[in-house]
Amino acid sequence: MFDLRAFVQELRDKDDIVSIDEPLSPVYEVSAYLKQLDSGPAVIFNNIKGYNHLVVGGICGTRTRISHALGIRPEQFYERLLGAIDHPKTAAVVSDGPVMEVQTAPALSKVPFLTHFGKDPGPYITAGIVYARTPDGTVENVSFHRILVLGDDKATLRIVPRHLYRICQEAKSRASSVDISISLGLHPALMMAASTSAPYGVSEFNVANALMDGALKLVKCPHVDALAPSDAELVIEGRLLLNETALEGPFVDLTGTYDIQRQQPVIQIVGMMFRHDYLYQGLLPSGSEHRLLMGMPREANIWKAVQGIVPTVRGVNLTLGGSGWLHCVVSLKKFRDGDPKNILMAVFSAHPSLKHAVIVDDDIDPFNMEMVEWAVATRFRGDEDLLVIPRVRVSSLDPASDQESELGCKVGIDATRPMTKPAEKFEKAQIPVEPKTRPSEKRKD
Repeated sequence: MFDLRAFVQELRDKDDIVSIDEPLSPVYEVSAYLKQLDSGPAVIFNNIKGYNHLVVGGICGTRTRISHALGIRPEQFYERLLGAIDHPKTAAVVSDGPVMEVQTAPALSKVPFLTHFGKDPGPYITAGIVYARTPDGTVENVSFHRILVLGDDKATLRIVPRHLYRICQEAKSRASSVDISISLGLHPALMMAASTSAPYGVSEFNVANALMDGALKLVKCPHVDALAPSDAELVIEGRLLLNETALEGPFVDLTGTYDIQRQQPVIQIVGMMFRHDYLYQGLLPSGSEHRLLMGMPREANIWKAVQGIVPTVRGVNLTLGGSGWLHCVVSLKKFRDGDPKNILMAVFSAHPSLKHAVIVDDDIDPFNMEMVEWAVATRFRGDEDLLVIPRVRVSSLDPASDQESELGCKVGIDATRPMTKPAEKFEKAQIPVEPKTRPSEKRKD
């Protein structure tokens, strides 16, 4: 089964989830544990003060866990995701599902939304995916958005100039709002699909259905013209108002720093539906789960772009230290000394938010940052191998750049061996034998 609670049971069977029984407040205390256990096992919180529902987090917190959820080996991820985007499968719409067990009027105060950091203006929905479609119904979009809860029946969300923004712009001439659903409590395949940069017109639900081998079922929301996964834990129905805004932020985004405040559209909540014992799914902003969901689909795009220049790509790593967004390492086998600079330009084009990129040879593991730093130390010359691109579009999340105009500087580093010199000069020395026995550690007095 491709739903959250079935996956949680799989994690229990694999001993890859921990239970916290201590009574915890959704204000800061749950997040403190998510931070402490970041990059480790998933977490389920059994005792949330003031609420009867369990909270889970860290579901997509490691690459291994994501690959397991998709039924693949980690090295198969890029091809699997890109294949689903290129060949989506239309998801079936059914008349009923577990998420429709309870249907109520808006009551957001009854949901254990989390307040994560000290300067948060209130509780945020961070693991919810938003569904919307154009007024003529021809284009659907499903995407992640941070959502600030403003009351029992109101919220606001951050919209960047991508597909949902385009749908809102198209709707303005015909309507005052766009119907949306906000779905929570989802299998990792759905979360990964909603994180992709699928072309406009490709429904991320259909991408998810391809990843789920045709198992995704959708239901029509009773109060709005929107669809939602039938196996979700909780769905919030709303109308995204096109003529009313509220102040959103500050919010801790990928970099672990506070993003700026902006006026953003208001969501008028008109209904809710959920399983009677729903699991509330949280996601720690700037944690490993956040970085992997944002970064891994962009790695696939970079991998595809680089393969257009050289056929052998060992791996792409949007590094955790670079917040899964701003720093990239690409390991490959080059054929000409000019390849790396062409590849750097392709990398920056494939992921426009990228700030710094490093190209290394295929003997360097891109996920081993000590090896990457060694390659920079021994194979890079600043006067020959540095690419600097000033005053170019960068991420709005980069606090060192102009976050309003999104202008900054990109830097590329060619840390590959120069082909004009013997390869032996750059070979790391190896000891050809292993110790026959493991020495015991000396006791320290």
